[in-house]
Amino acid sequence: GKNGTVVTEFILLGFGNGPELDSLLFLVFLSVYIATVTGNTFIVALVVADEHLHTPMYFFLGNLACLEICYSSDILPRMLLGYLGGDRRISVGGCLTQYYFFGCLAASECYLLAVMAYDRYLAVCKPLHYPSQMNGKLCLRLGAASWVSGFLSNSILTSLISRLDFCGPNEIEHFFCDSFPLIKLSCSDTHVAGLVTSVVAGVCSLPPFLLTFSSYLYIITTVMRIPSAAGRRKAFSTCSSHLTVVILFYWSILTTYVIPHRDVQMSTNKFFSVFYTILTPLVNPLIYSLRNKEVKEALRK
Repeated sequence: GKNGTVVTEFILLGFGNGPELDSLLFLVFLSVYIATVTGNTFIVALVVADEHLHTPMYFFLGNLACLEICYSSDILPRMLLGYLGGDRRISVGGCLTQYYFFGCLAASECYLLAVMAYDRYLAVCKPLHYPSQMNGKLCLRLGAASWVSGFLSNSILTSLISRLDFCGPNEIEHFFCDSFPLIKLSCSDTHVAGLVTSVVAGVCSLPPFLLTFSSYLYIITTVMRIPSAAGRRKAFSTCSSHLTVVILFYWSILTTYVIPHRDVQMSTNKFFSVFYTILTPLVNPLIYSLRNKEVKEALRK
């Protein structure tokens, strides 16, 4: 840029200020972080240790749990430090790094949830072909593709945002470094960056969302044909809990990034962000594993 970056650090405003509120938020988010990391680490350990869980479904669940640990570790520790010591500064480089990993992991999660839905679709709707189709090689490819495409897609955005100039103000109206709050602070022409952010977010979330949604629709129609009520209920309870998480996750991401917003208040954005940055990593391990007989068996051992 012509005028160069003057700002060397940003201040993350988070959820408002005040010592009483800070201590409360610190305790809330610390508990959430500990629960998230513990729950997800537990799943990874179970999936690795128990041979009965060496199946495609649990391979993907282990990947998801791993991703959630990285994801919440990218955002929460920095936030906790801010509430603990009141120091909310973050260097421009640190901010871009946080944004880079956040975006990569969010995109990877979109793909991974779609892969998991597809896996369930094959298992429920094409049970006879399932073992031959969802073999070890395909599992590895789908898993790797989810991670790689997530990381590639956000590399484009991060390099765009890192080229913007920031000449002050330097207060980010958010609890972590995210694209739109950053773009909003830039003194460069941000038209392209804003547009590309929406496009990339759309490409990373809409196709996986549609794939996930249609997989579950097929699953639900197949389940409806199960003669026994008990069988229907069991299959339905698993799917409905998955679908709930998926809808919450995608809905909050689509609302934040894809629906064009020149005028959306950052405060509503901040509210939606809590869903996919803090709540999904916390509830995913619970929702994807607690209702499963296999997990309970593995726990007993």
